[in-house]
Amino acid sequence: MPMDHDGAVVLVHGAWADGSSWAKVVLGLRAEGLTSVAAPLPLTSLTEDAAAVERTIERVGRPVVLVGHAYAGGVIGAARSDKIKALVYVAALAPDEGETVADVFYRAEPHPAAPKLTPDANGLIWLPEDAFPSAFAPHASAEEQAVLCAVQRPIAVPCISTKVGRPLWKDRPSWFLLAEADHMIVPRTQRFMAERMSATIRTHEVDHTPSVTAPDRVVDIILEAVRAVGPSD
Repeated sequence: MPMDHDGAVVLVHGAWADGSSWAKVVLGLRAEGLTSVAAPLPLTSLTEDAAAVERTIERVGRPVVLVGHAYAGGVIGAARSDKIKALVYVAALAPDEGETVADVFYRAEPHPAAPKLTPDANGLIWLPEDAFPSAFAPHASAEEQAVLCAVQRPIAVPCISTKVGRPLWKDRPSWFLLAEADHMIVPRTQRFMAERMSATIRTHEVDHTPSVTAPDRVVDIILEAVRAVGPSD
């Protein structure tokens, strides 16, 4: 399913983030002549998040390469639009059919710096402030970490506890940016998922949020996917 010259990139943020986490990637893709759009997720349930991605793709109205970070790997795998030509996983979770996001997130012993996560009285999971420098984006500047913390959005328990259907990575070519310095999703879990997907793997010594701390690496793997499924101009 080739991507034509009018294709675009749809960027899907994970938990404790919003579309602004892709700002540097958006500008990097723009410099390469590519249009990109960040899909806003409600982070209320996996089903509602997948529907939000579908609405964004419909609004774009063109063939897309779909990119997901962290939790959003489960979301992009649940998407079904025929306009999706390839998937790019950025330090992302990729549950298989019958699994939940939590199943793969907790598959291995967590990194010692990883925060302990528990829902509040409203069933929402927030990331502790000290987790941004220790685990979420340790390679970011203090100013960037402060902004990430200030704009974080909580994730609801149904997002990570819902069993997924047949993931789209079984039916589309996939790429995986494996973050070797990730303190949120340990690298061996990422490798297990990427190899199970038969994804094209690109390994870098980056932290959990390379869209902020190593955007050029993220742009490079997206460009690789775009070029593989069709010309960008």
